[in-house]
Amino acid sequence: MPISGDRRAILVLADGTTYEGWSFGASGTKIGEVVFNTGMTGYQEVMTDPSYCGQLVTFTYPELGNVGVNEEDEEAARPFAIGAIARNISRRPSNWRSTKSLPDYLVEHGIPGIYGIDTRALTRKLRSLGAMNGAISTEILNPEELLNQVQNAPSMAGQNLAAAVSTPETYEWTEATPEAWEFSDGAKSATAVKYTIVALDFGVKRNILRRLASYGCRVIVVPLGTPAEEILKHEPDGIFLSNGPGDPAAVTEGVDTVRALLDSGKPMFGICMGHQILGQAIGAETFKLKFGHRGLNQPCGLEQKQVEITSQNHGFAIDADSLDPKIEVTHLNLNDRTVAGLRHTSLPVFSVQYHPEASPGPHDADYLFEEFVKAIDAVKA
Repeated sequence: MPISGDRRAILVLADGTTYEGWSFGASGTKIGEVVFNTGMTGYQEVMTDPSYCGQLVTFTYPELGNVGVNEEDEEAARPFAIGAIARNISRRPSNWRSTKSLPDYLVEHGIPGIYGIDTRALTRKLRSLGAMNGAISTEILNPEELLNQVQNAPSMAGQNLAAAVSTPETYEWTEATPEAWEFSDGAKSATAVKYTIVALDFGVKRNILRRLASYGCRVIVVPLGTPAEEILKHEPDGIFLSNGPGDPAAVTEGVDTVRALLDSGKPMFGICMGHQILGQAIGAETFKLKFGHRGLNQPCGLEQKQVEITSQNHGFAIDADSLDPKIEVTHLNLNDRTVAGLRHTSLPVFSVQYHPEASPGPHDADYLFEEFVKAIDAVKA
């Protein structure tokens, strides 16, 4: 139910569907791709994940904001999702780590939110028709006027948003997962820094960098446009390809760089967009999924003959029919059989479409970070 004094807000989709609700964030209008996330936890990690750049996120969990927000759970220096859509919200969080409420956090960062709408009906529509552009507004309450702006907005397809979120300058990352949070025996045994990793930043999450550091990696994060020869000047033991937003086919500079790096023979590990960029560098093509995979319980499996429950956030995938024979599929998404993991047959190179860093999400796939350092050890031996 709305709180007395809450502003009205509307959500308009590109097909003309209008949802009326109330504002729980900043005033204003934001236009972007409307998607849904099925996770029951982790709304702060979602909002601050650079992979959500340009998107209005529908949270299917019925109440948002119960645990507030805190600096430790931010995946970047600021939120990248441009809007939040919820059924109900909590203004009085109950968690000892909370430093402020979610509504206050959204106001601080200029992000509008709308609550009081039927998020189940909205999710069913997006599943039926596919992710589409939409707008949240507290200032344009005429649906036809707002619809005109939505229909003139660019599609997510063709947008190189990785260029917008990548770091502007090279920096070094050494912070590991806090000891009190550590869950992996492999990471606990990695007591010293043994490896130098260069991470090509398409929109990297902090917890990915923490997991690499936990397994004994000193990580040098470089901007998207960094040439292969500059990356190799750091004398890396391995190369990491990060997650990121937008259309991977538009990130041509990243594909060119990775294609050149393949010739170095360095071990390489890609996650999410990094997986898609790697696939393209070896000749594969990508396509836009109808509504994408965004949640914490996506089942994946194949090579290991067992199911991993994975955290996923992507709207594009690799076309299996376009894969070169020297690439083998290691994982499939078991819901729709799309490619979820790749490995080169002759190079120490592999990637996954999902998020093994578990932020938020399960720990089933954390072993992939250990596999990466094992590949480095094998090359150095």
